[in-house]
Amino acid sequence: MSKFELHDVPTSEITTVKDNPWGLVYADAITKNEAGKVNIHPVSYDLNGIKIAANIYTPADYDPSKSYPALTVAHPNGGVKEQVAGLFAQRLAENGYITIAADAAYQGASGGQPRLTDDPASRVEDIHGMADALSVFPGVDYSRLGAFGICGGGGYTLAAGQSDKRFKVVATLSAFNTGAVRRDGFVLSEANTIQERLQKASEAREAEVRGEKTPYTPDMAQMQPEQVAKLPFDMYREGYEYYAQTHVHPNATGVYRVSSLMKLMTFDASTRMELINVPLLMMAGSAADSLYLSEGAYANATGTQDKELYLIQGAHHIETYWKPEYVEEELHKLLDWLSTRL
Repeated sequence: MSKFELHDVPTSEITTVKDNPWGLVYADAITKNEAGKVNIHPVSYDLNGIKIAANIYTPADYDPSKSYPALTVAHPNGGVKEQVAGLFAQRLAENGYITIAADAAYQGASGGQPRLTDDPASRVEDIHGMADALSVFPGVDYSRLGAFGICGGGGYTLAAGQSDKRFKVVATLSAFNTGAVRRDGFVLSEANTIQERLQKASEAREAEVRGEKTPYTPDMAQMQPEQVAKLPFDMYREGYEYYAQTHVHPNATGVYRVSSLMKLMTFDASTRMELINVPLLMMAGSAADSLYLSEGAYANATGTQDKELYLIQGAHHIETYWKPEYVEEELHKLLDWLSTRL
């Protein structure tokens, strides 16, 4: 087995947006590395033959000879490391943690063909890979490694935490059980069309095999405001605002290959929750229409007695990503919880 290696990412390979040298689009993002402050380290590494692009954040006055707790931070579906995952990675680093946010394989700045594949097994492996990367990064205390995920990254973090016992804690924000939603629809809105959609996914794969045009899911960024206003759920309406207006990143397309549904619809992060036997924190907005997904996974987490479902009062799903008062509450809760467990 070859040695796991991290490589510095050349500046030429980094997408710059909003005058940020690392392409960061979240509020109060780092704009330059300075002594005595949180620094960002763009790295790449090989994960099962795919080049993964990641950012590692180190605390102020980082000393590689010292020992720090560390966290993986997994991004939402359709998102990239420069958005909300980077925000929480930076803020956690401000509080003494070494953190990593990586683009999923086949997405963002990471490699993998065909592009925009949404494979749940790969997304879970991405989190194992981030743990690999942290385990060889100087200064990381291997015995104090935790996993944190947001939205789809939260669901995949739950799945990763079921088997990866390197993680001493597991935490999520607005967890989204991607497989269950792709199968049954959001809030069970498509439960009566499962077979039809699987048929279309199968046909999409056949088209790809034959070298025909690859079918993709609709691009929300191309929707008109009046179309967005008619969407039935807060999460989708506010998701358009976040991904297509206020926190736009060129690597965050929000679309995926229709054939991916063949794998997505047989995946369910909540079915083996009893395998998580470490402290578990799940945070979600009390007014989020996705709350039922966190509640379902939490109820199934019977393997740990140290678990908590923490509600951010009045918050919708997407608002938990960026709204300052919610972000501060979430960070305060997460840091307080981690302080006695990691």
